[in-house]
Amino acid sequence: MTEKAKPHYLGHRQRLKEKLLQTPRSLADYEVLELALALVIPRRDTKPLAKDIIERFGSLKDAVMARPDQLDDIKGVGDGVKAQWALMQELFARLGEAGARSRQPLSDPADVAKAAMARIGNKGTEEFWAAFLDNKNRVIAWEQVSKGTVNATPVFPREIMATALRLEATSLILAHNHPGGDPYPSTEDMLLTDRIREVAEGLDIRLLDHLVVTDHDYYSFNEQGRL
Repeated sequence: MTEKAKPHYLGHRQRLKEKLLQTPRSLADYEVLELALALVIPRRDTKPLAKDIIERFGSLKDAVMARPDQLDDIKGVGDGVKAQWALMQELFARLGEAGARSRQPLSDPADVAKAAMARIGNKGTEEFWAAFLDNKNRVIAWEQVSKGTVNATPVFPREIMATALRLEATSLILAHNHPGGDPYPSTEDMLLTDRIREVAEGLDIRLLDHLVVTDHDYYSFNEQGRL
């Protein structure tokens, strides 16, 4: 293919890459997404698709955090793009979990809130997770306890305690998400927290906090004086 016959977007893409390396903050949001899409759609102008996706979800953050299945009816999105979305979200989740997984003593329970927001804040169904800590407040494990529906997830305190005993944890922090976007706990959340705390206390395990998270906010039982 001659230089003249090359698709117009290749030169534009090259200029974006140079801009990214030199002054990344000068890139517009759609240009950042355009380059990410180009990794999986290299032979197509990805600028229109990037703009369409951001317009659909309202912002770059909301676009990137959209569940892959929410992209289904956007023209130009195939399995490759959805896989790229899942990869970006997994990368974001692991970066967000770094503080909770570091094996360093937790200086701030908000580290677990950040991990929960990154891991499950954007999920379309409720998931219940727990951070199990040793006697030096180091996270031994950060694990999914259960997965449910849009507005509920089955949680069994005995199973959580069995895991805590197996890991020889001395304390734990609970976390679950509210897909509706409001982190305020329901009556069921409050009752469940009380039940788990009672069972934990009977085994000399401290419940340090229960966090209810969305993709942008969280509610802490401990901070609100409910523990």
